[in-house]
Amino acid sequence: MTDPTDPDGDDPRADLRWGTIGAAASDPVARGGDREAIVDGERRWTWRELGEAIDRAASAYLGAGIEVGDRVAIWAPNCAEWVVALLGLQSVGAVLVPLNTRYKGVEAADILRRSRARVLVTVDGFLDTHYVAMLDGHDLPHLEHVVVLRSEPGDALPEPAVRWESFLELGAGVDAAARAARAAELTPDTTADLLFTSGTTGKPKGVICTNGQTLRTVATWANVVGLAETDRYVAVNPFFHSFGYKAGIIAWLVTGGTLLPVPVFDVPEVMRLIAAERGTMLPGAPTLYQTILNHPDRAALDSSSLRLAVTGAASVPVSLVEQMRDDLGFDTVITAYGLTEACGFATMCRRSDDAVTIATTSGRAMPGIEVQVVDDDGAVLPAGEPGEVVVRGYNVMAGYFEDPDATAEAVDADGWLHTGDVGVMDERGYLRITDRKKDLFIVGGFNAYPAEIENLLLGHPRIAQVAVVGVPDERMGEVGAAFVVPATGTTPDPDEIVAWAREHMANFKVPRRVTVVDALPFNASGKVMKFELRALLEEDR
Repeated sequence: MTDPTDPDGDDPRADLRWGTIGAAASDPVARGGDREAIVDGERRWTWRELGEAIDRAASAYLGAGIEVGDRVAIWAPNCAEWVVALLGLQSVGAVLVPLNTRYKGVEAADILRRSRARVLVTVDGFLDTHYVAMLDGHDLPHLEHVVVLRSEPGDALPEPAVRWESFLELGAGVDAAARAARAAELTPDTTADLLFTSGTTGKPKGVICTNGQTLRTVATWANVVGLAETDRYVAVNPFFHSFGYKAGIIAWLVTGGTLLPVPVFDVPEVMRLIAAERGTMLPGAPTLYQTILNHPDRAALDSSSLRLAVTGAASVPVSLVEQMRDDLGFDTVITAYGLTEACGFATMCRRSDDAVTIATTSGRAMPGIEVQVVDDDGAVLPAGEPGEVVVRGYNVMAGYFEDPDATAEAVDADGWLHTGDVGVMDERGYLRITDRKKDLFIVGGFNAYPAEIENLLLGHPRIAQVAVVGVPDERMGEVGAAFVVPATGTTPDPDEIVAWAREHMANFKVPRRVTVVDALPFNASGKVMKFELRALLEEDR
């Protein structure tokens, strides 16, 4: 499918090759046979077994009366059954609605209600969380089936939930001909997923993407990255997130390697898995690699099999890229940029790029996709000038679910998706994301970009992670406040950090306040939830 020898990649047009995700699944199933497809704990699934499980799931959805376009929600941690439930529903033209495992009942119920999901696939008892019970008291008139993939042994399920095995019995009378007839109704334009934005600001909006654009975008990404059939993919990113689902499950599917789902990120367990299963691909936010490198047991952990890393979503110091190569053993480290509204992808570095380019930029546009930096009037800005990042191409969403006004606001008449991200593009077309438009703060008339300040502060030897927010100031209008996580074995002094910053950056960028914290609040995509940091500052005032 992909060409791992091509450092630039191309546009393999997976949408033309397969058309739909369900059809794409049949290819590695046919080729893979008894080769390992998924390793999940003690269970090892071959491609043949996976194909049979997908067929049973598809039959069950048909037996439950699921029609093309109906929504099916999955609210569960990474596991093999998540993949089966997903590929089964997409094989019959249903639409995935993934739910964040951190959601409480009111948050999950809101999305279930707005999406009018007919089926919820979940777990019960994961990390002592009872997902079904959290929905008690919520009015969900469209929800017909609550299906539990996994539960604690011996636990009785609360009504109306049934176990996955019982749900599969609904497909007993559905044969291969019925599945084939449904598959024949599907096209590349059939909706594949409805992903609700993270909701860190405002109410989440549902992003619609089709089968064809998802396949084409993901296959192109996998080609540029160099993901191959021989790779053993350590899936740390949660499947409910665009990265874990598309750059995880779908990328693994179109390349036909082996998937190693990780339900909870725990450094010793992840490194044990990498060593035991000879994991080769480990994507994630920069904090993931920093956590591994700073772990006190790092020296005892075997990472020699790793070859491929894809990161982004935050500032990446050059030293981190070098450590990932020299210490963790990665042959290839690539940074990228994308957003849910762009099918999760827009720009990425190439395997031939140097460490500085990889650390300081998010790469250039993927093949067949246009990316520009524009001013408030939509005029393209020259290289080096900051402005809003806009994206156009096959990766741009079909729209926001039942929200034409929000869609028209996000995607203009010429097809440009306005991302709300502030960036700078260099003469080569490489993009550097400096911030969200809303995160920019103005210090005495000067624009201050938190991401830039964070990248500078990461040069301090006692700082492992950092987040900067703007706070009101009577004299300057706004000033920066920094939250720092100490490097292992160090005790940063806030006053010393401020003094250091004055020597290493323009005065208007220097944080006026530094707070040392044990950890930063991250969402599922590895982005810092800065509204929580602002709330902490408000509490201290």
